[in-house]
Formats: sequence, structure tokens, C-alpha cells
Amino acid sequence: MDIKKILLSVVTVTGMLTAGTVAANADTVTVKAGDTVSELANEYNTTIDTITQENSLQDANVIVVGQKLEVGETANTNSTATTTSTASVNASSTATSTAAASTSNTTTSTAAASTSSAATSTTATSTSTSTPAASSSSTTTAASSSVASSTTSSTSSTEAAARAWIAARESGGSYTVQNGQYYGKYQLSISYLNGDYSAANQERVANSYVISRYGSWVNAVKHWETSGWY
Repeated sequence: MDIKKILLSVVTVTGMLTAGTVAANADTVTVKAGDTVSELANEYNTTIDTITQENSLQDANVIVVGQKLEVGETANTNSTATTTSTASVNASSTATSTAAASTSNTTTSTAAASTSSAATSTTATSTSTSTPAASSSSTTTAASSSVASSTTSSTSSTEAAARAWIAARESGGSYTVQNGQYYGKYQLSISYLNGDYSAANQERVANSYVISRYGSWVNAVKHWETSGWY
């Protein structure tokens, strides 16, 4: 077989393997009224922890209308296996070229070409065998992440609902309502806000207050229902 044809076949296989690698790019979204990190994680097929880390959020429960967030899927892990397989094919191609160039006898050249074809076929078979294993591992990891994400999302949704419930009863959801020494969406003591009445600071201070006093927004709601305040 012609050496140039062998090399062309190897390059073609390498291109096909490389084309199989897929990576997902992150998207930039602008937070709208009513958005939560858990809802964005579900919509963009990612997790709350991933969004929190990528955007350096101090609190996954605190995002502000107009805020820009990077969200998206995790890149496909098959690229490493593909790169390794491509390197193996390239190594076989180099060995073939060296053997063919050093052999002047026509019969010996034919034998070298046949050996090279067998080696290339073996490499392709090895790649084909290893791919399902990688896919299986990826599927298992994705399934585990999905279960963890589902549990976290359920908890976050419950907390978000409890938080909105308190805000509705304290201020109707307004960040500018004042009642004596109490101010804003959660009617926090003005001294707690330390002169910063921004929506972001109100959300941050309210969350810190509730977690330190009640442990969760759900517990804060229970106290509000019993006492009429939290």
C-alpha cells in the first residue's frame, strides 16, 4: 500500500477523533426580579455551588436585580481521551514513515505497510474500547451531580419562598419603606444597615441576621407566625 495513503488515512482518523470533542461555553445572564440561583442552575443545567464559585458569591441566596452572572455546563471530559488516542495514531504514523523510508526492497516495503495498517487498526480498536468506559464514568458522575443538585435546589427554593413571605409581610417587597427605626424590604433596624440602604446590603444584612438568629428563613417564618415579628 502507498505510504502517502496510509499517512492520509491516519490524519483522517485523527481529525474524526478530534471532532468528537465537545465543550460547553458558559453564558452571561442578567438577574431579573424574582430570579434565584437555584432557578438559574436548573435552567442552565449546572449547580448552585458552581454558580457561586464562578461568580465569587459570598451568599448563594443573595443576588441583585441587574447583576451579571456567569452560568453554564461543565466541559465534556472526553477531550483527554481523544488527545491521547490522537497521539497514539500519530506515533504509529511516524513509525510507519521511518520503516518505509529505510527499506528499498519492494517486498519488505509491502510487509512494513501491512504491519503499520495492523498497528493502526489495533490502536483504533483500543480507542473504541476505552470510549464506552469514559462515557460510563461521565454518566455516573452526571447522575450523582444531578441528585445533589436536585436536593440543594429543593432546599434553596424552600428558603427563597420563606424569605419572600417575610418580605411581603414586612414591607410588601419595597426597599424604601420606613417605619420609625425600621427600614427597607425586611424592616431591619437602621443601625444594622450602618448607613448603607442599598438593596444588596439589605439582602446581605437580612440573611446574616436570620441565619445567626434562627438558623434558616423557614424557622424565621415559624417565629413570625407565632409572634407577629421575626
